[in-house]
Amino acid sequence: MNKKFIIDATSLTKYLFFTGKGGVGKTSVSCAIAVSLADSGKKVLLVSTDPASNLQDVFETEVDDKGVVIKESPNLTVINVDPIQAAEEYKESVVGPYRGLLPEDVITNMEEQLSGSCTVEIASFNEFSKLITDATIKTTYDHIIFDTAPTGHTLRMLELPSAWTNFINENTTGASCLGQLSGLGDKRMMYADAVTSLSDGSKTTLVLVSRPQTSPIMEASRTSMELLELGIENQILIINGILDSANDDLSLKMKKMQDDVMENIPSSLSFFNTYLVTMKSFNITGIEKLRNFFDEEFVINSVYELPVVEAKSLDDLIDDLYNSSKKVIFTMGKGGVGKTTIASEIAKGLVNRGLKVHLTTTDPANHLGFVAKEMDGLTISNIDEKKELHKYQEEVLSKARKTMSGDDVAYIEEDLRSPCTQEIAVFRAFANVVEKADNEVVVIDTAPTGHTLLLLNSTQSYSKEIDRSSGEVPEPVIKLLPRLRNPLETEVVIVTLPEATPVFEAERLHEDLLRADIPSKWWIINQSLLKTNTKHPILLEKAKTEEKWINEVKKISNNNFAIIPWHI
Repeated sequence: MNKKFIIDATSLTKYLFFTGKGGVGKTSVSCAIAVSLADSGKKVLLVSTDPASNLQDVFETEVDDKGVVIKESPNLTVINVDPIQAAEEYKESVVGPYRGLLPEDVITNMEEQLSGSCTVEIASFNEFSKLITDATIKTTYDHIIFDTAPTGHTLRMLELPSAWTNFINENTTGASCLGQLSGLGDKRMMYADAVTSLSDGSKTTLVLVSRPQTSPIMEASRTSMELLELGIENQILIINGILDSANDDLSLKMKKMQDDVMENIPSSLSFFNTYLVTMKSFNITGIEKLRNFFDEEFVINSVYELPVVEAKSLDDLIDDLYNSSKKVIFTMGKGGVGKTTIASEIAKGLVNRGLKVHLTTTDPANHLGFVAKEMDGLTISNIDEKKELHKYQEEVLSKARKTMSGDDVAYIEEDLRSPCTQEIAVFRAFANVVEKADNEVVVIDTAPTGHTLLLLNSTQSYSKEIDRSSGEVPEPVIKLLPRLRNPLETEVVIVTLPEATPVFEAERLHEDLLRADIPSKWWIINQSLLKTNTKHPILLEKAKTEEKWINEVKKISNNNFAIIPWHI
């Protein structure tokens, strides 16, 4: 049943974990609930482990990893943990003792094994566990709120009964996330306590946050089912950003899309209480806005004239790709920013300029079929991730079963469900597709940011893993990284939205590409309200907030960016 979120009428447990796709409003919702509870007299600790955390903006005060009391709400203490930094410290705690004792190539291999999203997850969970199991914190605070929840994959890894140390020492398979548990041997009891608390419905609630859009709702459903498998049943769903009214073409289209999504919410989410939060016309910054976040009558109207922002068009970008004779073109960005549609438009635009183009995707969702059809000069394909993953899993498991115990095979099976393993599974097929650039332009709609970076930034270490598991490195794999690093041949088009989280994540992607020596010149800001003619008062206010993020992209991209108006 859908209802308005009223803090006094909602039974909230001691521990609240918020999870959902980037940009759905986890931080806004969790901060607003934290302030409401603190204002009611409860002692509250709010913890963020989001790499793109903007708690300092939300509370308009500096925050750190030690804990800062919010002066306007003295019952509330805020901690901001940087998971990337935590992962680096965790990696060094594992590798450091061996520096100077083992050969440099062994140290390098250890560092490779401790790189990637799985290590970040484990390091983040390490921080969660300290806070959940700390006796002083337990007695000091009535509610402990986590802005980002651990994934089901992380929890399953920590629950496995395998002998971690023996597995790491003896493993000779091509499994992808080797070593991420190697520093945890003396903390097993703490993690067991933390996992038990997470599964205890009397202590913990998982708050699934979504928007009334297909991609975030499907992500919430997937996460919910994954957590249910682990016995974490105490879940609620908050759908943020509901548009209550429409008065022009744009808002009518948005409301129709929203209503269609709401009418087709997956049945897996129908078992939980669902709360609706209306779309806000203002940025969620400052205590006053947080205190009124759940008040549907609280509105700020200030826009009289929208700012004028100059930017290039998608045609300008395609012209540049054509004139510079790029052969390999990626669209990259976080999930839901429109990479697939833009990849399709770039491919069709190059065909219309007389080029032969192959359009493909490594995104498991594979939405290319909805936005593009084959035509003269354009061929379309996708890498069947399930097929490639199954083939790779069978390779690894067949070797593991010959030499390992049942517990260690269980570890391998979980390891093979990780994002890192998925990348290895599609790696050889991906390299073969890029090889097509010898004869035509290849436009690649890639998967979400972290998924893509593991593929590109770890190419060399993955080559070693492929070599170890199959006995040879295919020629396309050997040629791949030099091709991706060649600015005369490759272009990465970074796609974002004019909002805080997508821009922060795109900026991190840009920095990671620079470190990997992979060229990235063009940015696209998609779904801009500022470039529409909307008359809807809330949409007008939201359009005004885009200027800050457009200017940020303009600076990062050296003015090489295009803006695409909001459309269906």
